[in-house]
Amino acid sequence: MTVLDIDPTAATVNHEPAPLAQKLKIARKAQMAANATTGKVYLVGAGPGDPGLITVEGLRQLRSAQAVVFDALANATLLDEAPPTAQLIDCGKRGGDHKLTQDQTNDLLVELAKKGLTVVRLKGGDPYLFGRGAEEAAYLARHGVECIVIPGVTSGIAAPAMAGIPVTHRGYASTVTFVTGHEAADKDDEANLDFEALARMISSGGGGTVCFYMGAGRLPQIAAQLIAAGLPPRTPAAMVQWGTQPRQRQVRATIADLADVAKRAGVGSPAIIVVGAVAGIDEPGLDFFIRRPLFGRRIIVTRSRQQASDLSQQLSALGAEVLEAPTIELVPPRDWAPFDEALRQLQTDWLVLTSVNGVSALAQRLEALNLDARHLANVKVAVIGESTGESLRSQLGVRADLMPSRFVAESLAEELIANHDVAGKRFLLLRADIARPALVTLLSDAGAVVNEVTAYQTKIAAALPQAVLDALREGCVDWVTFTSSSTAANLVQLLGGPGNLQLLRGVRLASIGPITSQTMRDCGLTVTVEARQHTIPGLVAALAGFDQSHQLS
Repeated sequence: MTVLDIDPTAATVNHEPAPLAQKLKIARKAQMAANATTGKVYLVGAGPGDPGLITVEGLRQLRSAQAVVFDALANATLLDEAPPTAQLIDCGKRGGDHKLTQDQTNDLLVELAKKGLTVVRLKGGDPYLFGRGAEEAAYLARHGVECIVIPGVTSGIAAPAMAGIPVTHRGYASTVTFVTGHEAADKDDEANLDFEALARMISSGGGGTVCFYMGAGRLPQIAAQLIAAGLPPRTPAAMVQWGTQPRQRQVRATIADLADVAKRAGVGSPAIIVVGAVAGIDEPGLDFFIRRPLFGRRIIVTRSRQQASDLSQQLSALGAEVLEAPTIELVPPRDWAPFDEALRQLQTDWLVLTSVNGVSALAQRLEALNLDARHLANVKVAVIGESTGESLRSQLGVRADLMPSRFVAESLAEELIANHDVAGKRFLLLRADIARPALVTLLSDAGAVVNEVTAYQTKIAAALPQAVLDALREGCVDWVTFTSSSTAANLVQLLGGPGNLQLLRGVRLASIGPITSQTMRDCGLTVTVEARQHTIPGLVAALAGFDQSHQLS
């Protein structure tokens, strides 16, 4: 038997390739080389507004992007997920003002990809639903750029859902239709929307729902045309503005009255208009989104940028719109030598950690010194606060030997002195450079030998974000939270001192505990509420409880 070695690029078996096959082979190699240097474009649906509603795959691609080209309806906070080195390019349309035309956006995507970049085209909602995503994908393909589409949650479903309106329901509607409220500029609106068909579908026996996108500005005309096409004027309808976001607003009425009701309520664009029986549903549990205890509240978080996310996430989960205004910056100590020397020797009976930041510094320096948690085997560890204890467990696998019942330095000192023989014992305190002296003083007075080492420095922020200042000037901030004395003192300084607190007039102020509250009063601030449990969850609970009991408007 003879086995033939067949070259698929050759014109004959076991012969030199023919000229045409040779050219094809060269062309394929050239194309492979071109593909190796050309980047990809991912059309990513950013979802309906809530940054948490982007898909897992969309978020994964965003976090690895080298360039992000984003729309106006994509939540700007998603841009924080892009790598710090990524190019961020705004091509959005706001109020008729185009940053870039569609043609310019198409060319930009090709240009970025031809430079070899991985590009995320971040589009509000879903790229293919009234998002011109198909046009962009086709344009990229014509120019030799690979395009991958990652669908997104569309506002036509999500916004009504967050307003308590399911777009389909077994007892009300078995179909749903998505319609653009305005057509492209070169089309005749009435010729492209069959209002008679829409009216029949909505009012038919089986029921149907129609969701109009981008129709807030034409709501009177849409309503009039539907009624003229035979839709009963008393058909339920709704309009949902800024759906899925803390600033969401919605109105319900009949289709005949919806435009007037929306105008009186100040509900406008961007919005989804829902027409059909489902807009009249009022069943328990469907309004969960707007019933959250902090829904619609605008809250300023003054923690450092490194610490803000935990508090921000907990407030957002309860419906708040969070503005982060870091008043402090955490930076490493000027010299790690004292810290490292204390760790190497570790001639101490007790190691005291008063914050998550101290735990992080400890873990970082143990790693730098090629040490691990075993180095702490003969040392007892005391912490202040549940978060500090949890961080110690998660970062180093170490459980604290002592956590005081009250999360303040005085309580830790009292419990150490009362329950442990501190006289002559050595204590190593790893904490901030501006930490209060109470703990050192109380332990030293009880005969302890205390070595205090700076784990991190706390500095005042350079300035408050412009968005925060604008919100304060507009009088649309409900709460400011303070998680330490330094956050309170620094905010007052950043606002211009105790004599310049007019921007906080009418704003409620929340404190994490008594030490912070006293600093606030010393700075001329009025404490509205103080957390019973001096932790982040305790602070969140204090805000939610106050709002529920006082029904803040």
